Amino acid sequence: MLKDHAKLMQAILVSGEIIGRKKLQKMIYIAKKVEFPFQERFQFHFYGPYSEELTLRVEELCNMGFLNEVKEKKGGYFQYRYTLTDTGKEFLSLNEVDMPFLQDCLGDMNEQNARFLELVSTVLYFDNLSKEEVAEKVFTLKSSQKYTEEEIDQAYAYIESLKEKAKLTVQ
Repeated sequence: MLKDHAKLMQAILVSGEIIGRKKLQKMIYIAKKVEFPFQERFQFHFYGPYSEELTLRVEELCNMGFLNEVKEKKGGYFQYRYTLTDTGKEFLSLNEVDMPFLQDCLGDMNEQNARFLELVSTVLYFDNLSKEEVAEKVFTLKSSQKYTEEEIDQAYAYIESLKEKAKLTVQ
């Protein structure tokens, strides 16, 4: 049962700190899509792929004292910061999670803004469609974000770069 919790804890540990619930959701989804063994199920939601399971797992980790969630008022909304607690680090040291190259991928993703990760995760969600069909979905479903063709091209290039970083995990 705690194996999936430990994978999530490892993701937060190697990221150092993740700022934003949406960003956390997108990072785990993207990592899953580039072949890291995350088990959470995702559905398409207002901000792209979303996992209720992931939300519950984060809540459980906070309740167990393994994960630190800090709520900050940021302008007109609240923002959440996630870090592993010392207890969480101790738990992970006893329950090793083997996901080589996760740090490279998540570290890279953590440097991106949530808007771009939302685009990348949306592109990946519709990866069974052609690039033209994906662009049409993005322009329709994400019209308020005003993504451009150039940003969609950047998202595809970014996905390929992440797959390169992660490909040693699937050998």
